[in-house]
Amino acid sequence: MGSPAVSSLDVVAAPAAASPAPTFDGLGLLPELLRAVKDAGYTTPTPIQTQAIPIILAGHDVMGGAQTGTGKTAGFTLPLLQRLAPHATSSPSPARHPVRALILAPTRELAMQVHESVVTYSKHLPLRSVCIYGGVDIRPQIAQLREGREIVVATPGRLLDHVQQKSVSFNSVEVLVLDEADRMLDMGFMPDIKRILAMLPTARQSLLFSATFSGEIKKLADTMLKSPRLIEVARRNAVSETITHRVYPVTSGLKRHLLVKLLTQEDMRQVLVFVGTKFGASRLAVHLARQDIAADAIHGDKSQAQRTEALENFKSGKIRVLVATDVAARGLDIDDLPHVINYELPHTAEDYVHRIGRTGRAGKQGIAISLFAPEETERLRDIEKLINRPITRIDSSSLTQDADTAESSSQHGEHRGARRHGKPDSHDRSSPLARPEHNQHTTNAANTERPPRAREHLPKERLEKPRDHRPPSSASTPAYTHSANAQTARLPKLDFDPTKPYENKISATTGVSVTAKPSATRQKRTVAALLGGLSKK
Repeated sequence: MGSPAVSSLDVVAAPAAASPAPTFDGLGLLPELLRAVKDAGYTTPTPIQTQAIPIILAGHDVMGGAQTGTGKTAGFTLPLLQRLAPHATSSPSPARHPVRALILAPTRELAMQVHESVVTYSKHLPLRSVCIYGGVDIRPQIAQLREGREIVVATPGRLLDHVQQKSVSFNSVEVLVLDEADRMLDMGFMPDIKRILAMLPTARQSLLFSATFSGEIKKLADTMLKSPRLIEVARRNAVSETITHRVYPVTSGLKRHLLVKLLTQEDMRQVLVFVGTKFGASRLAVHLARQDIAADAIHGDKSQAQRTEALENFKSGKIRVLVATDVAARGLDIDDLPHVINYELPHTAEDYVHRIGRTGRAGKQGIAISLFAPEETERLRDIEKLINRPITRIDSSSLTQDADTAESSSQHGEHRGARRHGKPDSHDRSSPLARPEHNQHTTNAANTERPPRAREHLPKERLEKPRDHRPPSSASTPAYTHSANAQTARLPKLDFDPTKPYENKISATTGVSVTAKPSATRQKRTVAALLGGLSKK
């Protein structure tokens, strides 16, 4: 396979193996490691393992182009353990177990999976390891680091927390691994990575793995790698031939209904569903649960405990559906995953390949389903161009036809509710928001009279009798007018004598006569004011 040109690096392309080693025995690994690999059930190395292990064992820096599912983790874990094995000791002294290997991963899930591989392959060696990540109590991690750990698997942010706590030292680091470097850059970890690199010894072996080699990745590799060997397998547009691709055209409003139909009618037992946002993931998981489909969601707003529990429940079969965002699902390694559904197409075609790469592994069959809305046409075109094949369209009308009536009924119910609460509704033709001419003809529309009733529906006497424009007589006075007059008649009459302003007052509420006797001083002032007014006249 040809290697891409990396002009900013002094790279040496790793020679492709003429005939891949039939077993791990031909890769020069220690007996303890070979036994651990056999215990894990692996017999044949993957292409990246075949190329990377000998190069790393030789002490070269490596720039590897590989993605999840290619065996990349074992490709750097096995030679890393072999390098540390000669100095491994069972001594309980923390000083005998300094940090000698540092593995950085972008997410907690990926860090946990890498650490699981370290534990699996080091089971026959007296090496200690720890996985540190955020979202959990830092104190147990501090305790483990102070007991001594040769291998640290960490996320960048939490590692810097330990640096601040002075619970970790990098003075003895011999090997640095940067896993999924492209995702680290996407998640904004570049400043953290630069801070960590500045703390490490310059005399070390560095391994960088990335699914893509962007300009930023090349700059990063230029600062941390020395004459690296370039290894590239499973390019981003390489799609397993064992994956069946399906596209269901559907409107956005019917996607949830179609998803439920697919999950129930096709009896899917383990499905990873991808959505675009954290809010969308939670909302979809709740909707599926209401349809009696066991589901949960993982995304950045979930706590570490919640994400771990959801993943374990998914692997064990307690839940059928795991709804995830791209970032949260990065690094998820689930054995024998049969179905992947793109509830929303990804914004980049490369992410589509990465999503569906979690199924159809190791020669097993997998199904990748995409719910495709009309507004996603350009995304689908880019995906088909990248994977260099058309994707079969499947008519979904038979699965969604029963939803049309329900959807229409639901919309009408919502519209009626909106009108009851005084809210305009875009689907209501009586609403100004639904009439494009509203802004131009508001005044005319307000003054428009109702169309006249058909004359054939009017009584004959009304048709023959001319309209009388004279004011109505008292006999024809409406009832509400009589009622108003009656109310007025019941009010008491107030006969006010200006010469006796404080006498004969009538209570407006009770109609009872009230006599108010003012003070002598006030009476004099009132009389004087009245006499003054008379004299002026």
